[in-house]
Amino acid sequence: MSEDVSGTEIPVGPQHPSLKEPANFTLTVDGEVITGADLKLSYNHRGIEQAVLSKSYLENIYLLERICGICSHAHTSSFVIGVEDLLDLDVPRRANYIRTLIGELERIHSHMLWLGVAGHEIGFDTLWQYAWRDREIVLDLLEEITGNRIHYSINTIGGVRQDLTDEQRETVLTKMDELEERIDFYLETVPNEETVRMRCEDVGTVSTELAREYCAAGPVGRASGLPVDVRKDAPYAAYDELDFDVITETAGDLLARTTVRIREIAESISIIRQAAADIPDGDLKASPKPVQALLAQIPEGDVVSRYEAPRGELIYYIRADGTDTPERVHIRVPTLANWPTVVEALRGSYIADTPIVVAGIDPCISCTSRIGVETDGSHGGEDSFNLEELREYGMEWYDKRADGGSVTGDRQFDQGDRP
Repeated sequence: MSEDVSGTEIPVGPQHPSLKEPANFTLTVDGEVITGADLKLSYNHRGIEQAVLSKSYLENIYLLERICGICSHAHTSSFVIGVEDLLDLDVPRRANYIRTLIGELERIHSHMLWLGVAGHEIGFDTLWQYAWRDREIVLDLLEEITGNRIHYSINTIGGVRQDLTDEQRETVLTKMDELEERIDFYLETVPNEETVRMRCEDVGTVSTELAREYCAAGPVGRASGLPVDVRKDAPYAAYDELDFDVITETAGDLLARTTVRIREIAESISIIRQAAADIPDGDLKASPKPVQALLAQIPEGDVVSRYEAPRGELIYYIRADGTDTPERVHIRVPTLANWPTVVEALRGSYIADTPIVVAGIDPCISCTSRIGVETDGSHGGEDSFNLEELREYGMEWYDKRADGGSVTGDRQFDQGDRP
């Protein structure tokens, strides 16, 4: 991902104090200025897409929810929306309103967690403590409504598992008033605070043209002037019945990304108020049949579903073969779309800016890591592996590494790589 540039190379990762998850950057520097950057991923591959193929559609809801603790509702929503399209199910309006409300609470949870992390990365720990204190308002609401602060398990195929009581609705509305006061404070103080401006203004800039070329997603793209939001562009759940704006900034720097996220929190509060106040009566599920009976009717076919996760556009591809387990599930997470912008944003930045530039996209590395395996010989050659050969090679590689040696033979990875 990097161009050929001369200078001193500095490794950052895969284990580094500034990285919350393992990634590997090689920075080329001239003095304190970064002149080039290279990125290697897949240090945290968990095999989720492979595991999905051995479980039923219903079981996969709970597996996919664990891809990310911050975007758990986004993953299950995108998955069940795709399965519902395969089944041609019409989800009741009340269930769609509940999904929307939980989704926006999760967006606030994610953005406020990021705001705290960003404050910590720039040495502004007061902002970190304030943001995470106020985030508790949202986590308490999620726990009251779903029973869990993380992994809410409220989605099911055809609707939702739990209702929203009148008492909970009133609590939501009251807490949104309380949270709005805090967000007004952040909107007024954070973009104007000296430490924030010094560390974020004109740092890690991604132009509108570059964001469009690299298909930047979510707040990263919107901070560079791209008004792209699946909730508006391809509405799902109850978004076509609610009034909200797509938040954009034009500067494309870290300050713009910070401002976009704070303004999006304010917009989410408005959406939550509308959903809680105007939630219609009706059923929670599309069919009185048990979910297991519905899943037995899934026809052969494939579908693509899209969801505006807190980090950006989340895409699920699902292929069904007529059984109760999927034939293929592929997940394109927003972090994968935004990694190229990090590499570009690092160029021209100072070495000390690396942690906040990387954190600027709110990366989820566990979501991102993938491994490709050739299984049919269509790309044959002396360096090709089938699945069983790769498994055996991986075990041999780690055994040799533990003994301080290296794997020998006709086919081998570079010593710094992982199978």
